[in-house]
Amino acid sequence: MITGLDHVVALVRDIGAAKAAYQTLLGRAPSWQNSGDGADRVLFTLANMSIELMAPSGASATADRMRELLDDREGMLASLCFRVADINKMHRRLDRVALKPDAIAEVGSRDDKTGAVLHWTRTRAATELTRGVRMFFLELGAERPRSAETETGPILSLDHVVVATEDSERAAALYGARLGLDMALDRSHHDWGQLMFFRCGDLVVEVVRRPVAGGDPSHDRLWGLSWRVGDIDATRARLIASGVDVSDIRNGRKPGTRVMTVRNGTCGIQTILLEQSPKPVA
Repeated sequence: MITGLDHVVALVRDIGAAKAAYQTLLGRAPSWQNSGDGADRVLFTLANMSIELMAPSGASATADRMRELLDDREGMLASLCFRVADINKMHRRLDRVALKPDAIAEVGSRDDKTGAVLHWTRTRAATELTRGVRMFFLELGAERPRSAETETGPILSLDHVVVATEDSERAAALYGARLGLDMALDRSHHDWGQLMFFRCGDLVVEVVRRPVAGGDPSHDRLWGLSWRVGDIDATRARLIASGVDVSDIRNGRKPGTRVMTVRNGTCGIQTILLEQSPKPVA
């Protein structure tokens, strides 16, 4: 019933600084901006999903909770928001698999720049039952506007979102059996631990188990993002010219890929960029 990842939410301390950082990183302009209910929001919409930057604003319980979650961090990934074709069917499924969904709510948003309005319906699973990762499920009334390219070598789309776990069996049961995502890979390696790939529309939810002393076996955490680019050399040159610290380009674990790490300018969110070589013509 999940058709894709609609967006990820990143909490940030300073919405202006975060907006500028992600416009540089993505090479794209914001597609949506608004304020209200204790938060300032900026969205960038790519080919297969959006990233929503959200910062606390003013004095309210919501803003205070966001500041508490951020603590002293510049930013953090906060939520996965899945797109569904039928919110009522999704709600029934979440209820059947004991994820205790909230009542379905009608939600709207107005873009502060253009005055355009978007509507959607959504529900949320109980976070204590989704291993500590906040998960929303929404049915959009219309497509989101795309973020216009502003630079050469822009980021095209999201390749995968990474979830870190200390209990791979229970995480697999959540993403596969309960949410219904298709497991495409389950592989272990002595250097990088266990990787599980779950297909989610045109991207992957990657669940990684790297046992850490003192880790929490009952709570997973959103760990990072891997973005697709068409020309990683051009993107690297652009980011370096903009003062962003990036690694050298290296071969990725997946055959035919080249990757690099972005070390700053991401609001503290672990970020890599990935180029996929064209498939040979048969």
